[in-house]
Amino acid sequence: MKKVLIILLVVFVMIQFFPIDKTNPPPTPGMDFLKIKNTPEPVAGIITTSCYDCHSNETKYPWYANISPTSWFVKNHIDEGRKHLNFSTFAVYETKQQIHKLEECIEMVEKKEMPLESYYIGHQDAKLTDEQRRQLVEYLKKVKEDTERKTLF
Repeated sequence: MKKVLIILLVVFVMIQFFPIDKTNPPPTPGMDFLKIKNTPEPVAGIITTSCYDCHSNETKYPWYANISPTSWFVKNHIDEGRKHLNFSTFAVYETKQQIHKLEECIEMVEKKEMPLESYYIGHQDAKLTDEQRRQLVEYLKKVKEDTERKTLF
């Protein structure tokens, strides 16, 4: 048993030499969802607090992102989040794609699938109240409708 613990400790120390890349892509204010959609401050605060760490290029890595193998999980989660939706480059999406992304956001927030439960472990402030969920969904629906209306012209 003692040998197993020593081996596990050595492996744990060794994997610390393989850190994740925590470099965020440079900010692109002209493409950022909050800027291009003129998001009101209360809703912008909700989105920034509950979504931006995984769905933007403005990730604030928590302390545990410095410890492998937890850091690998965090990095994978962020990469997957950005792949599905990146608020920092929202303007790059074609109009139909923006509408689809907004529909997905609405559905995920309404079903309480976002933010993920695992995200709350280190980010209690990201947990949405029912009122915040309502505000966010209402705003996202309005943005979706505005985007759809612009495609008609």
